Amino acid sequence: MLFGASTFIWFSPFYTANIPLFEKVKGFGYDIVEIAVEDKTLIDWKLVKQACRDLDLKITISGAFGPERDISSTDPANRKIGRDYITDCIRIAAEMESPVFGGPLYSAVGKTRIVSEEQKRQERAWCIETLHEVSDIAKSEGVTLGLEPLNRFETDMVNTVDQALSIVREVSHSSLKIVLDTFHSNIEEKDIPASIRKIGKELLCHVQGNESDRGTPGTGHLEWEGIRDALKEIGYEGAVVIETFGQPSKELARAACIWRPLANSADELAEEGLRFYKELFM
Repeated sequence: MLFGASTFIWFSPFYTANIPLFEKVKGFGYDIVEIAVEDKTLIDWKLVKQACRDLDLKITISGAFGPERDISSTDPANRKIGRDYITDCIRIAAEMESPVFGGPLYSAVGKTRIVSEEQKRQERAWCIETLHEVSDIAKSEGVTLGLEPLNRFETDMVNTVDQALSIVREVSHSSLKIVLDTFHSNIEEKDIPASIRKIGKELLCHVQGNESDRGTPGTGHLEWEGIRDALKEIGYEGAVVIETFGQPSKELARAACIWRPLANSADELAEEGLRFYKELFM
């Protein structure tokens, strides 16, 4: 099992100037740094790649889906922005040798409404169409797309593993799989270990192992032993990454509803979270 820490723990957005963070991540004992791409132009990707190579630190790439990055939007301009953003991130992931690019690919975060069944069907159709297109691009780049269910307070489209599986099966593309974030699962799933078994080894491409309050893993009420056992049972061989928010931007704080500190410090959360991961999984 490989363990990772998201740049979101410390920074939002991530800049080239933040690259020295990688030494800290490696020093804590992580195998992976997960870079959240809020604005690709803020980052010198060649420097990122070289810094991680020098540290023997692997990279995974995750998405940040603001209001305009929405492939299911009723606004065609936003659907194009969303598609272009996913395409850019796929190519960044390929360049950084990240096996996955994950996130709520289907919609903007914070988009929560009651709409007619007809509109739901249309939004889903737009989503499916674009996911087909970007999955082809991902395959050509050797990257797996991970579709992540979010909780009901962050999206009205895909909240549960069942809903994610429905979309993935409809798209039916080898390069589209599922990212599981245990924070969201804690809100939406009746049985998290059962949901992991339902996804199975073939479709689970990435795990963000977050606590029930997005604080330090091991300090909340999440059913960690059951999660561990289910991952082992299906033969999961991917990464487990902490993704929480130490200093979220105003936009991110609003989207993820982060209004208070989640730990005494970002460093403490990362260091103690990794210690818990290693005690649990190894």
